[in-house]
Amino acid sequence: MSKMKKRVMSLLVVSTIATMSLAACSSNNNAENAKATSDNTAEATNNAGTNNAGTKNAAANGADAAVADLGTVIRGNKTPTQEQQDEVNNTTNDSYLADMFDQKLPSNYSAYPYKKDVTLDIWIPANSNIADMNNQAVKKQMEKLTGIKANFISPPVGQEADAFTLMISSGDLPDIIMEPERYPGGFEAGVNDGAYLDLTDKMEKNAPNYTEWRNSDETRRKTTITDSGKVLGFYGIAPYSEWTWFGMLIKKEALEKTGMEVPNTIDEWHQFLLKCKEVGYSEPLNYGSTYGQIFTGIINGAFGVWDWTFLDSNGKVQWGPAQPKAKDYLATMQQWNKEGLLNKDWATADFNQRMASAISAKTAVMMDSPDTMWSYWKQQNNIDFVGALNPVLNAGDKSATTYKNFERTGRSAAISTKSKNVEAAMAWLDFAYSKKGWEMLNYGEYGKVHLIDENGKPYYPADSYVYKDPDGQPVSTALDKYRMHSWPDIRDEHNSNPLIVAEGSYSGDIRKNWTENMDTSMAEPPITFTQDEASREGELGNQLSTLRGEYFAKIISGELPVDAYDKFLKEAKQMGLDEFLSLHQAALDRYNQR
Repeated sequence: MSKMKKRVMSLLVVSTIATMSLAACSSNNNAENAKATSDNTAEATNNAGTNNAGTKNAAANGADAAVADLGTVIRGNKTPTQEQQDEVNNTTNDSYLADMFDQKLPSNYSAYPYKKDVTLDIWIPANSNIADMNNQAVKKQMEKLTGIKANFISPPVGQEADAFTLMISSGDLPDIIMEPERYPGGFEAGVNDGAYLDLTDKMEKNAPNYTEWRNSDETRRKTTITDSGKVLGFYGIAPYSEWTWFGMLIKKEALEKTGMEVPNTIDEWHQFLLKCKEVGYSEPLNYGSTYGQIFTGIINGAFGVWDWTFLDSNGKVQWGPAQPKAKDYLATMQQWNKEGLLNKDWATADFNQRMASAISAKTAVMMDSPDTMWSYWKQQNNIDFVGALNPVLNAGDKSATTYKNFERTGRSAAISTKSKNVEAAMAWLDFAYSKKGWEMLNYGEYGKVHLIDENGKPYYPADSYVYKDPDGQPVSTALDKYRMHSWPDIRDEHNSNPLIVAEGSYSGDIRKNWTENMDTSMAEPPITFTQDEASREGELGNQLSTLRGEYFAKIISGELPVDAYDKFLKEAKQMGLDEFLSLHQAALDRYNQR
């Protein structure tokens, strides 16, 4: 534990410095279905007893047991009886669910209900949409089906970093820690220092669903092990590579007022923004914010000046801010800023300020998620919008993005070395990778939140709690209230995100279009560093990020001339840019050998 304490002391110092710096800077009844329901009610009731018995028998024997087929009473049923709802919500019978993906979802429920009375302590960052995670709906459902109680421990919003540091330094660790990569040096460093358990030898026995799912696809396997083949913990893994989620969004009315087409090249974008200003949008492009919108790989990507590391045409790691056309990008943004084409508070705006600007008459274009803007623009303010591919420098160029999902998504979780309930902790986490867990975590409670269509696919009916929350909460809040959006599980983003699948939503269409029509060959996969590398990479990365942010912001604002970029690049090299790139290249080479 001495290494852990040493790292924590380092983190405390870094955290203190960061805090001081921030302080200084600032989702009808149907006659046919009703008949089917009526005809099958008695059968379903009988099956309920059978299924419960089967589930218990399976748990007792640790082997598969025959369960009744609920497909005929659940599929297409728009008015399930309370008994039918209970059968779905209170048992692990998943016979009514279809196989929707290229690989079948695991269905091993032999561990449930868990044979001992266990309560797990789980550290997790707070969710601003959920006042108390211990009252979250899916958490309670998981307790019913697994038989394992969960006690969430969450710091106040905004205090996660300090709270994590204090928790690790105290040595008083809970059973499960969400987002274990917060550990200084990363997830593997936490294992090597004795804070987290290496679960490699325990996974197959205690996490059969996770093991089956992560091995069902080469990308999943490759992104859930270390370079040395260790399986450290549980990662969020998608059934597919999720769609690009961030890009250029234009108010439809702005296209109508200007009479122009959706821009493509940087020059076309310039002409469009000038025209937007001419027709009344005083700050047409909402460009930046305190949470990173300057570096989105959207406008800068057109110049090959990617936000951070990327792979060149030879598959070698490069650093975006050091690319040849960086000065051209900075000169362009400096000019656009001078012409008043950007939001005036681009360097300081927080999320609420950006959304307030977005719905005002000042803004014509947002760089953001279509899911978010579906909520703020269309649902709340009836503002229609369209998505544009990332700009290109020259007509005929292929639009590109460094965003690629690699089937890794959601959250990760580690089990601490202080856990006295390792087997239970693994069983609780493993449930999320079962077919029943996939349904529950992605779609919430059957009956109140989702139903099952004729083909065995879950869906949100028009009167779902996510669309008509009894407490009047918007969908953007209900998506966390009745389901898990970011979790160590099998996230089914394309089918279960209520902002994408809401009636009339075109958010998913925009994201799909972006994904299918932009080049992602330069995207760097989720590499990992050795313990020694992680410290150095983190140190250099922080320095380079700060340097980039300060220079680029000052140049774009006009505080520094464009030629100041030369000094920036010189300082970056003196700071250790070549070493930084060598660390990434070594990690990429190891990843490619997994």
